Amino acid sequence: MGLCGFGGDRDPERLARRIERFASVADGSFVWSRDGDGLYWLGLLDGPYFYDADGESVDLVHVRPCRWLATPITESAAPPAVIATFGRGGRNFQQIHDPDVGGQSARLWEHC
Repeated sequence: MGLCGFGGDRDPERLARRIERFASVADGSFVWSRDGDGLYWLGLLDGPYFYDADGESVDLVHVRPCRWLATPITESAAPPAVIATFGRGGRNFQQIHDPDVGGQSARLWEHC
């Protein structure tokens, strides 16, 4: 099973809000991640939130099932809004506010 998620937070109130946001995202929503080589990975949330104690050693304990494409997406093929969001850094889990990113992600999902 593939997973999507994030680690702990020292501020319990912030962590509770982050978990609530993450848990409330609809199944079937697209998610993006980026690896250490700078490649982008497109996934689709596929189940409810759960705490995974097995992920403690890598600080990835707040998770949801996720189906990931088998191959990464290069920067030249990734939606511009995805690249811009990762370029800004910031939170581990955030919504990309761009009217085109959903359709662009869906096309990549269908063709990769």
